[in-house]
Amino acid sequence: MKSVTVERIRIRYGETDQMGHVYYGNYMLFFEQARAAWCRERGAPYKEIEAMGYKLPCVEVWTKYRGEIKYDDVIAVRVWVEEARRAAMQFQYEIVNESSWKSVTEGYTWHVVVDETMKAVSIPPFIREMIEKEPENSDSA
Repeated sequence: MKSVTVERIRIRYGETDQMGHVYYGNYMLFFEQARAAWCRERGAPYKEIEAMGYKLPCVEVWTKYRGEIKYDDVIAVRVWVEEARRAAMQFQYEIVNESSWKSVTEGYTWHVVVDETMKAVSIPPFIREMIEKEPENSDSA
């Protein structure tokens, strides 16, 4: 079973578009916030990963929108690592709108592990351990 982190987010007015729905570009910010929570819950906040000399640039994004999210809705962003290769990993996301308890968005991002020179490197052992580790704190909101 994949180790999942859930990040709860309340939608702010400024995150919506003229039609009253969350602006599509903001979904990437929700993915990023959930991914950062995933790292924190496994004992290595992203800033610590960077301090160790690694970065995880995003090289591919895919999103499917299946429902609506509006101002003041609370969403639960579920995130987990679906696949890890030699130097890359894929995070999967599912967004549930807590007002309806419906899954409204799914997506993934691919990240390559690079060193300080921006050269791709093998995923270090501590990150591989994070992938298998259960979260230390399941309530990251």
